[in-house]
Amino acid sequence: MTTLDWLFIILPILALILVGGYVRRFVRSVADFMAGGRNAGRYLLSTARSEMNAGAALFVASFEQFARAGYAIQWWNQILVPVGLIVAISGFVFYRYRQTRALTLAQFFEMRYSRQFRLFAGVIGFLAGIVNFGVIPAVGARFFVYFLRLPPDLDLLGLSVPTYIPLMTLFLGLTMLLTMTGGQITVLITDCLGGMISQIFYVVIAVAMIGLFTWAEMREVLLNQPPGESLVNPFATGKVKDFNLWFILMLAVTSVYGTMAWQNAHAFNASAASPHDSRMGAILGRWRWFASGVMVTILAMCTLTFLQHPNYAAGAAEVRGVVDQIANPSVRAQMHWPIALSCILPGGIKGMLCAIILMGVISGDGMHLHSWGSILIQDVVVPLRKKPLTVPQHLALLRRAIVGVAAFALLFGIVVKNTDKLLLWWAVTQAIFVGGAGIAIIGGLYWSRGTAAGAWAGMLTGSTLATGGIVIIQFTPDFFLNGMQISFLASISAILVYLTVSLLTCRAPHNMDALLHRGQYAVEDESRAAAAKVAPKWYEKIIGMDHHFTRGDRWVTLGISGWSFLWFFVFVLGSLLYLWKPWADETWAMYWHLTQIWLPLVIGIATAIWFTIGCVHDLKDFFRRLRAETVDATDDGTVRH
Repeated sequence: MTTLDWLFIILPILALILVGGYVRRFVRSVADFMAGGRNAGRYLLSTARSEMNAGAALFVASFEQFARAGYAIQWWNQILVPVGLIVAISGFVFYRYRQTRALTLAQFFEMRYSRQFRLFAGVIGFLAGIVNFGVIPAVGARFFVYFLRLPPDLDLLGLSVPTYIPLMTLFLGLTMLLTMTGGQITVLITDCLGGMISQIFYVVIAVAMIGLFTWAEMREVLLNQPPGESLVNPFATGKVKDFNLWFILMLAVTSVYGTMAWQNAHAFNASAASPHDSRMGAILGRWRWFASGVMVTILAMCTLTFLQHPNYAAGAAEVRGVVDQIANPSVRAQMHWPIALSCILPGGIKGMLCAIILMGVISGDGMHLHSWGSILIQDVVVPLRKKPLTVPQHLALLRRAIVGVAAFALLFGIVVKNTDKLLLWWAVTQAIFVGGAGIAIIGGLYWSRGTAAGAWAGMLTGSTLATGGIVIIQFTPDFFLNGMQISFLASISAILVYLTVSLLTCRAPHNMDALLHRGQYAVEDESRAAAAKVAPKWYEKIIGMDHHFTRGDRWVTLGISGWSFLWFFVFVLGSLLYLWKPWADETWAMYWHLTQIWLPLVIGIATAIWFTIGCVHDLKDFFRRLRAETVDATDDGTVRH
């Protein structure tokens, strides 16, 4: 680590700390702390929300997947393109949820079903969330231990302590203090600023890595894989376990079913200035993925080349020597990536990557601390109280809950040893809640005949099956189902149970206009803000665009739609042509070189400039709205019947 590397790390973090302290003055109500006063614009939302995916744990998870499935999995990922795009454009779940004006999902459950169901959902969501989050801080701390080549153990007061523990304590402590100062306002601002910096670093790192390794070396590694485990040919991956076509098909179903159900960033669902801004934030987020996606892919490809190509045998042997000293097999499998990166990256670039990951750690951990802490207070503690809280009392409870979640994560990271791949661990722990909550959300927002009894039955079914799966996986690592398969089966079972029980118990349809603030129940300011009144054309209606889309919104949406459906068409046509006449793996490698490196890199440069301008505009508007807002002390997540 050079002086330049440390400057790239220290300066952005200092900026985030200063901004975090400044925005505390704008927290004047529970709605401010919980949802940024519902003042966030689309660029602010999309950038801040995307930043949580820049943490070390997600980098490690992406590297794990690339090592097993390479570029081949990207071919099958095209199946998800039309599904995810239509969900984003139509505002499926997001739009109607924002119309309810609920601060948390469980508050919506009380509005739609009952207070008892709210309490139950709050408890299940909180427990699933902290277990899911528990592995993340430890993975992030270990990443820095091995990336910075720190000693694995430290001598503290005569005791030998693993280095990742004090490092994890430092990261959680810093994140906890930032999150406690201004709640969601701090999270929105610091994550947006971190995202703006990261967007530039993504492009610089990607370009630098292309200059370090030749494509000839990368292609040789890609093509030199065992039969049935191709990294380039999606039709030659019969021996690839976990990350295969079936994984993608199940992910397609569970991703739609679980839209907005997982609450690790629930405050973003309520933070938009209008329901339409919430929808546009989801659409814009798809543009922002180009820069980060190409950097992660290039880093994974270069690391794999370094570990497997004979030109780098000496460096790979050094990495193996360090890896072999790690006792825990799960940690050993995850940490050889940061160890290899520490050998590869030149001065300056290493600091940029450290800054990206550290800001991602702060962002991701901050979102989790805020989410699970606020869910505990809003959906468990507050509904059980007979006497209403004052605003200062309410804010004090929310801050204490954040401290409690941080303490649990620290203890969990020390005690629990994860035995599954990270992506699969997250899939099954999320299913504890999402497995049953998905249908309760969709049914509650779109079906007037969904009942509380149906919600109870669906939630119990999904949660029981997913929890049983976790127990089995922990004690039977060779179990024939993985985390994604357990999640899929739990979700399908919950849907069937919810529909059946609701049909049997429905006595009268629910008042959906009152729930969604439509018609005589409409909120005037939000209705006026969303009323652009541009009549959609027939082809726009097909993909879910309505009269709320302005001319600029249409260009943004049609651009990402056209791009996405173009590659879906390439996927369908290419699959048919390959089945008719297969082509060589060298052709596949050439295809990935163009579509996964050069094209997204060019687009990533353009979007880095575009989103920087958009974020600056939204940040100005955000502070203007905060200064002008009228504080409503009753807007605290309590359902008043």
